[in-house]
Amino acid sequence: MRVVLQRSKEASVTVDGKVTGKIAKGYVLLVGITHGDTKDDADYIAKKIAKMRIWEDEVGKMNHSIKEHGGDILSVSQFTLYADTRKGNRPSFTNAARPEDALPLWEYFNSTLCALGLHVETGVFGAMMDVKLINDGPVTILIESK
Repeated sequence: MRVVLQRSKEASVTVDGKVTGKIAKGYVLLVGITHGDTKDDADYIAKKIAKMRIWEDEVGKMNHSIKEHGGDILSVSQFTLYADTRKGNRPSFTNAARPEDALPLWEYFNSTLCALGLHVETGVFGAMMDVKLINDGPVTILIESK
């Protein structure tokens, strides 16, 4: 499992002209799932995200978690994170999990974040989405379970 975390001042996802998820400050998570990923992978990454200290304290040091700082999550399923670009000019996506495997794990991941006390908004699995965000910092971090 692979997640690109972007600290944001605000973010939203729109599908067919309708906003499906919107947050003020918090994290935008682009979530990629590959073959063999399990609930253990989702648990590991969710706990890492909940505890990660990437918000500044009173002296400007990254020392606060999202719960300490206050903020929400916008989770977007992103199979293209597993693109293989080694050959040719058209990426291969065979490393991405099939939708019937990825959707339940993405939903489990989101529910795990909620169980950890975070408010989660989402995009729409498998849809063409317009994702807007103001990246704060910018702070962008790649988290992998393997």
